[in-house]
Amino acid sequence: MLNRLKLWGGVAIGAIAGAALAIGIGSDRPGSVSAQVPPVDTTPMTRVAPVNAGQVTLSYAPIVKSAAPAVVNVYTARVERRAAMNPFFQQFFGGGPVQPRVQQSLGSGVIVAGDGLVITNNHVVQGADQILVALADRREYPAKLVFADARLDLALLRIDPKGARLPVIRMGDSDRAEVGDVTVAIGNPFGVGQTVTTGIVSAIARTGIGVSDWQFFIQTDAAINPGNSGGALLDAQGRLIGINTAIYSRDGGSNGIGFAIPSKIVRVFLTAADKGKFVSGWIGVEGEALTAESATQLGFDRPGGLLVTAVAPNSPGARAGIRPGDVLRTVDGKEVADGGQLRYSLATEGVGKSLDVVLFRAGAQQKVTVTLAAPPETPPRSITAITGRSILAGVTVANLSPAYAQELGAGLPEEGVVVVGIAGGAPAQQLGFLKPGDLIEAVGGRAVKSAAEVAALAGQGATSVRFNRGGQRAECGLAAAGQFICRS
Repeated sequence: MLNRLKLWGGVAIGAIAGAALAIGIGSDRPGSVSAQVPPVDTTPMTRVAPVNAGQVTLSYAPIVKSAAPAVVNVYTARVERRAAMNPFFQQFFGGGPVQPRVQQSLGSGVIVAGDGLVITNNHVVQGADQILVALADRREYPAKLVFADARLDLALLRIDPKGARLPVIRMGDSDRAEVGDVTVAIGNPFGVGQTVTTGIVSAIARTGIGVSDWQFFIQTDAAINPGNSGGALLDAQGRLIGINTAIYSRDGGSNGIGFAIPSKIVRVFLTAADKGKFVSGWIGVEGEALTAESATQLGFDRPGGLLVTAVAPNSPGARAGIRPGDVLRTVDGKEVADGGQLRYSLATEGVGKSLDVVLFRAGAQQKVTVTLAAPPETPPRSITAITGRSILAGVTVANLSPAYAQELGAGLPEEGVVVVGIAGGAPAQQLGFLKPGDLIEAVGGRAVKSAAEVAALAGQGATSVRFNRGGQRAECGLAAAGQFICRS
């Protein structure tokens, strides 16, 4: 019997699981994935509003009959290997072997290639020791994880249909979806079996919901529940426009606010599977969303756009002429309202692609062309484990670079010193003041810019550290009386 997890409050990842699972990326390469996946169906969709009750009572059965066979159930099992019993207790309870605990979870997936490639959410299969895929016709196959990326929350599985050709989903273009379009969601909610729900596109370009580093989701009011993760979100022609991923819920059930990863990101992920690594395009530009206050100060009649705060020297953005203080309004014809939308635009276009950028500078509109590059690995990471007797003993830090920041995700800046690990029993772990992803700004009251500087100051017995966590700064350390204090 599967454990059915009830999710409370906020944004819930829509899989049912007995425990949170670890990130896993398969070492086996799936071959030429992009060559096996059918091309995007770009047939235009005629949008006609219903004018009478007869048109409203249309049936979705043809869509479901076409797409449902390509939507599967994904079952996983993870063996939790517990440590042996403490010798003190063995004398009372015996020294027999400790039985491992098996934790099970379930989700959904979509067949994207007839020879057995299935896409699902990374959080559905992460850390799994065994994966089973069940087709709509009740055939079951063991599955192997061949590629995954936790930042995109996508995973690619392979099953062996033993020569049979499997039904394949038709791929749609999520960029063509509009608010108000009809949507059909297919998945395995709560493990009850394949279920179909309908709704509309409630919003596009939804960002900031805390699920994926490339936060750019299609929002729908089609009922999505735990177990739907990895399932299909279809348009009115039965084409895949998204992979259902999360819900906003305060009671664990569907409240009509579901989120799907756009199919354009899915295509990028499948292309990355050929290379064994996902690399987003980079232009070396950082910025912040233009608020109503800053828009007024800059002379705009409304907020909207990305205010450029930094441009890396010799970066594609710098070569295109982008400067700090510019306001980016569109990239490749798409509005840019915040950093999440910019990251999406860069992630969905390949390295080497040239994009038109419309920006405002000193009240005048300009258009520049920027060519995406791979993010550079400069400076070197120099991953350093801090030892000795200091407040940072047991903490591992590294230098950030554009490439490493993209790899770590979490919206990290492209320079600075980042915490990448904390040893058990370290002062930072026992006192709970640092977390992986925190940026170290000063040690012992002295500003630092590299992992080497952090290690050197820590080696001198530093008793304080200033750090930045998601834009919130704090300083923690030992006071004169030996008391540990933190202040923002």
